[in-house]
Amino acid sequence: MVDESFRNYRAEARASVRELYRLNHRFQTVEFVRAKQAEFLPKARRVMGIWEAMEFLDTLVDDSDPDTELPQIEHLLQTAEAIRRDGHPRWFALTGLIHDLGKVLCLFGEPQWAVVGDTFPVGCARSDTIVFPELFADNPDSRVPEYQTSGGIYQPGCGLANVLMSWGHDEYLYHVVGGHLPEEAGYVIRYHSFYPAHREGAYAHLMNDHDRAMLRWVRMFSAYDLYTKRSERPNVTALRPFYDELIAEYFPPTLRW
Repeated sequence: MVDESFRNYRAEARASVRELYRLNHRFQTVEFVRAKQAEFLPKARRVMGIWEAMEFLDTLVDDSDPDTELPQIEHLLQTAEAIRRDGHPRWFALTGLIHDLGKVLCLFGEPQWAVVGDTFPVGCARSDTIVFPELFADNPDSRVPEYQTSGGIYQPGCGLANVLMSWGHDEYLYHVVGGHLPEEAGYVIRYHSFYPAHREGAYAHLMNDHDRAMLRWVRMFSAYDLYTKRSERPNVTALRPFYDELIAEYFPPTLRW
């Protein structure tokens, strides 16, 4: 059963949440996504390790999240620890630890509406299951006839890897870390904010068999991402030695960001 106290965007959501989605839905276009891919996927902004990235990120409070105002590093540790307690593979706990590190884009000067929040395909008709769908009215892509059909610029069953997703921390982090992790981990990182698909069942017509097999990992992960956002705060100092070892199992000392 879904806990309705989480992801409640209508009842008493912070004003900043709606404003973020107003900007996101206004400016996330096909042209914008392609421009951001060209700008950031060369990974030329910084060289740093995973834990350094966690500490770098720790000044950020995610304005798209109605559920928590905890520092980012504490949410990451909450997620990873819940996964570890349930006996999942080590790579799955590591995925929990790093899944939001793409939000360092905010610290590279990007506005939060271009980094955080739910993701969705661009270049095709939008699902009403996207948060605040009415806010797409001012998006320039709404006036491009080719983008108004369910398939838009895509072929049915083309697979999500061939679909342009709204730009944000998921896609960016996937390209930073994906080559170092099991395929399932990379898929979770890339699509964990794609709630219209993994929670609402939208956009199934764009998926292939690989997506359908992988989505079970995203759905499993989502329960930990959402429902570990509690007030109990993890002891960062005590947990760090375990996670330093886990990070070193999969990653080199530094990565290009």
